Amino acid sequence: MPAYEPEDCDRLFAEYLNAGNLEGLVALYEPTCAMVQRDGSLAVGHAAIRASLERLVAMKPRMDFRIIRVVPGGEGLAMVYNDWSFSAAGPDGQPVTRAGQAIEVVRRQPDGTWRLAADDPFARGGAGGQS
Repeated sequence: MPAYEPEDCDRLFAEYLNAGNLEGLVALYEPTCAMVQRDGSLAVGHAAIRASLERLVAMKPRMDFRIIRVVPGGEGLAMVYNDWSFSAAGPDGQPVTRAGQAIEVVRRQPDGTWRLAADDPFARGGAGGQS
């Protein structure tokens, strides 16, 4: 299912992650998208984003998003601000919780759907720390 509104990218991300749907997650990103990693490095392109998301999917987390604001831009761009949190079991079976405040740039595609063009899960706060 594609994103028909900018904020649908987040709604679908949570839905796909909670279902363990790696292919659905990767499809939310443009082929040349850049995603900021927890350590501050960038995952650029589908292969790198897939590798990053694969580790996340393997944790079988429960993720929630709260859309804070959508700022429409020109040329079919929008910025989406969200607060997110997730919980999962770590490799040792202990609970892991993470949270952050993201900014994403999404772009309308030629078919009218939206995909992530740049994704920074920690842009407005939260370092993805464990508890």
